Amino acid sequence: MTSAEDLTLSSPEFVISSAARRVVVTQRFFDEAAIGLLAENGCEVVIADLPPGQADGDLDQATLETLLTGADGWIVGHARVTRDLLTALPGLKVISRRGVGYERIDLDAVRDLGRVACIAAGGNDASVADHTIALMLALGRRFRESQDRMLTGNWSILMGTDLYRKTVGIIGLGRIGRSLIQRLRGFEARILVLDTGRGSQDAAAGDLEFVSLSELLAQSDYVSIHAPLTPQTRFMIDAEALAQMKPTAFLINTARGGLVDDVALLDALRAGTIAGAGLDTFVSESDPGYRPVSDALLALPNVVGTPHAAASSREGLDRSNRVAALCIVDVLQGRTPPAACVVADGRTLTPA
Repeated sequence: MTSAEDLTLSSPEFVISSAARRVVVTQRFFDEAAIGLLAENGCEVVIADLPPGQADGDLDQATLETLLTGADGWIVGHARVTRDLLTALPGLKVISRRGVGYERIDLDAVRDLGRVACIAAGGNDASVADHTIALMLALGRRFRESQDRMLTGNWSILMGTDLYRKTVGIIGLGRIGRSLIQRLRGFEARILVLDTGRGSQDAAAGDLEFVSLSELLAQSDYVSIHAPLTPQTRFMIDAEALAQMKPTAFLINTARGGLVDDVALLDALRAGTIAGAGLDTFVSESDPGYRPVSDALLALPNVVGTPHAAASSREGLDRSNRVAALCIVDVLQGRTPPAACVVADGRTLTPA
């Protein structure tokens, strides 16, 4: 864990007066336009200067308390927002995630303590959907395996497989799942959907087939996960689920580590139960004890891995930064951010 003495704060050159509302940003790649938007709306913007290789999810509570003392707003990445932390920061009014997952935020504590928690809904949908397509193509056409062989002097051709007119199973039909569907239509894919409860408005779409998890796993050439991580969805793709997939099928996870049992996935890949996996998220992100499993997965030739980077295009980060900043401004100016962005609002509770 990073301690307070390892970390410094920096303020942009156009920070306004000390009487301004203080907004602390503990995310990297927070762009000048988003900083300017906050400053123009009466906020003093303070950027946490994290040590190389560190993210705010690596910071302990004492360090976070030091960073956030006096803050009215916090733009956060993967730090855990706990009841103890919020209690220690009575002036913190709004927590705004530059992202869409919120499993690390204690929503009950946010409500109980009268705070507001937001996500950057709509900011990274396109970026994650593009990344998912990239993983599908890389796996099907065996990009990694081909380049590794070429580096050893072996330029023989490996036979790949198309995405064109394949059956793609999508688990979860939120914003990213729907963005992926738009792209898959260009490949003339047959699209199977397991609706986890957020996409029922799309049930009338003629080219979507709503199926059970078992049907989706058994029929799909590519299975792509876009569900939230909850106690109910944790390890939803386990050894039993993997055994239902085709031996020629690929698994893609650009959602959350913990939706897939990585130990079971490693066993399945080694046994040839499935053909390969594209992984942007790993259990080891939240449980370091799984790091050897992640390393073993990444060493396999039929795994393409990225470090939870699907949302991190320049354009996606700029959009997400702006949405996160606008949520901060709305709350600090007494308004309610767009409904899709608000995951907890304790201001609406009437004290007992």
